[in-house]
Amino acid sequence: MTSGGPVLEARGLVKRFGEVTAVDGLDLVLAGGTCHGLLGPNGAGKTTTIEMLEGLKEPDAGEIRVLGRTWKEAPGAIRAAIGVQLQATEFQDKLTVFETLRMFRAFFAETRSEEEAIRFVGLEEKRHARVNTLSGGQKQRLALATALVNRPKLLFLDEPTTGLDPQARRRVWELVHSFKAEGGTVLLTTHYMDEAEQLCDDLAIVDHGKVIARGSPRTVIDSLGAESVVEFTPAAGAAPAPEELAALAGVSAVRREAERFVLSVTRTQDAIAALFALCARRGTVLEDLRTHRPTLEDVFVSLTGKYLRDE
Repeated sequence: MTSGGPVLEARGLVKRFGEVTAVDGLDLVLAGGTCHGLLGPNGAGKTTTIEMLEGLKEPDAGEIRVLGRTWKEAPGAIRAAIGVQLQATEFQDKLTVFETLRMFRAFFAETRSEEEAIRFVGLEEKRHARVNTLSGGQKQRLALATALVNRPKLLFLDEPTTGLDPQARRRVWELVHSFKAEGGTVLLTTHYMDEAEQLCDDLAIVDHGKVIARGSPRTVIDSLGAESVVEFTPAAGAAPAPEELAALAGVSAVRREAERFVLSVTRTQDAIAALFALCARRGTVLEDLRTHRPTLEDVFVSLTGKYLRDE
């Protein structure tokens, strides 16, 4: 394996299923010691992309290099250098945590010890517990331990905290930070925007098989070009027309979601004052008026028209 250059590099990836192009010329580069997020609605091509990067599917076009090598050149060496945690991992219920890790260690030449892997994910008190007695969060930590047992340089995490309570999610976040601190690189898919903002150094938003935005979370958020986001719902009277709202001072974009309006604004005070004046002229009564600083969720919805958490 080469020591310099990107840990993972994908150029011009294309994957078709019949007449459907699931991935359409996608590029992705992961620097060492970073966490890179891959975000997108269902059907955007995320899963297919991940499966090609993991060597499970062969692209119809394009090239993938993991630590400087292609899957055709060195499949065994690449598998030994990566760890994979799926959305759901089925373990043998009757095995203990220790026995499960011993089984996974047998697949690799270079490994952490069972005890080291258990300490890394904080399951010391559960080392002799059977898998079927573990909570959801503990099973996710065990899945992480099995993905880390071979000391991977690159870790694939596919929605690692889905269904977990807030405390369990925070524990997984701590494990990701610990892995990065050891020099590891992470490719993460998630349906939680706060998770992407907390963990990712860079991210790519994918839709219809293409990257439609990329950069650090702050860079992507700033691409919305808004100082703040104003949301309101008309309670009574004539609702403003979208074109009227778009013409208000300080408003850069308007989106309607059922009865609610979402405004991206460049000058918050001017926009709110203009909104109140418009509603007064139309006899519109507002309810649930809120403002907040732009988030990844706002950018995602602006680009795709969908909420990631609802997918």
